[in-house]
Amino acid sequence: MGGLMDVLIPRNSKIPNKAGRQYTTQKDGQSSMRISVFQGERDLVKDNRNLATFNLTGIPGMPAGLPKVEVNFMIDADGILKVTATELRSGVAQSIEVTPKYGLTDEQMEQMLMDSIEHAKDDIQTRALVEAQTEATQLFDTVSKFLDKNSALLNEDEINETKEQLGILKVTIDSSDKNLIQTETEKLNELTRPYAERLMDVALKDAMKGKKIL
Repeated sequence: MGGLMDVLIPRNSKIPNKAGRQYTTQKDGQSSMRISVFQGERDLVKDNRNLATFNLTGIPGMPAGLPKVEVNFMIDADGILKVTATELRSGVAQSIEVTPKYGLTDEQMEQMLMDSIEHAKDDIQTRALVEAQTEATQLFDTVSKFLDKNSALLNEDEINETKEQLGILKVTIDSSDKNLIQTETEKLNELTRPYAERLMDVALKDAMKGKKIL
């Protein structure tokens, strides 16, 4: 989310080699995930080379963040890269092989390295901004859904204050001011933190109805 590059196997790693990382969904009920494999030195995927793309389908419908998708990279001594994605709760899996024909010439590698050095400062700033925007967007969506489903737990002043902060954050997300986005995100976090505790208390009370604690 946000188009950021995630490095699993760094440049100059010895082969054979393997690496893995877990990811999750960003939308409720999301049943598929696109796995894109890139090669390069830049922080944004758009500035790197796409090697392969495949879809992991059949992910059970769950709230965003619950599915656990493990992506594993395995590169053998012949330079063949096998990428496997597995949803750990259900076991659904998909994989793809990338052959060495995607290799780079010495000149291409040198150019990619020079580009990464030349744009290093801008890339760092862009990554920080995108990460802040992504976190703010996820919080915005979570709080909006909470208001839709659990407004009965809040009084009128709390509802109005939350909606006001949601509106401020929505406008702020589109800005290029990382610090402002983080500030408004934290304000919404602080405002809504008691709501989550209140929801948990209600859930526990409902779960204990008709039960005695000895």
